[in-house]
Amino acid sequence: MRTWFPEAYEEFNIVSIYEVLVDYIKTGRIKINKEKFANHTVTLHHPCNYFRKSKAAFDKEYTEEYRYIVEQIFDKKNIIDMHPNALNNHCCGAGGGAWASPYSDERLTYGKVKADQIKATGAEIVVAPCHNCRDQIMKGLTPKFDMGNCKETLYLWEMVAQALIIEPWSEQEVKEAHALRDAQFERDGIDLDDDEY
Repeated sequence: MRTWFPEAYEEFNIVSIYEVLVDYIKTGRIKINKEKFANHTVTLHHPCNYFRKSKAAFDKEYTEEYRYIVEQIFDKKNIIDMHPNALNNHCCGAGGGAWASPYSDERLTYGKVKADQIKATGAEIVVAPCHNCRDQIMKGLTPKFDMGNCKETLYLWEMVAQALIIEPWSEQEVKEAHALRDAQFERDGIDLDDDEY
């Protein structure tokens, strides 16, 4: 993005979902219930786009941020890595638009390597930060191949959402949020009673 749209970075603070989640967790903006997935094992799928392609195109990949987020939810002893992983991880078979293409036999054949990788970990859950990868693993590979102990495929942010500690706001926090909202609406000229909204 920075390479292709440098002007956008001058006007906006553009960050990836990995950076957003790491910031929210580190600053306490969101809180994680580590008991949610206690006693469950997990393995991490590293999508080609967020790792290999991102590294090649932008000299930035998200291995460290991805691992940090998962470690906030799962005990380290319950995280089982695939081999190879990260920049050397195998493609799930759905990349490059293959998930949406009519070549499902080929897509599943390529994905067999990924299914075997997941099975070899013995993990109960696989995390996939890419929607193509998540759909391929959950809807393509799981019904087609023996995935061993793996019974659930989750988006990274879906896993975070399931582990959130939801604390109700105080009356004062609600009042402050409404004041902030109203100020933003006034600043941006938003009138919810206007039919255009």
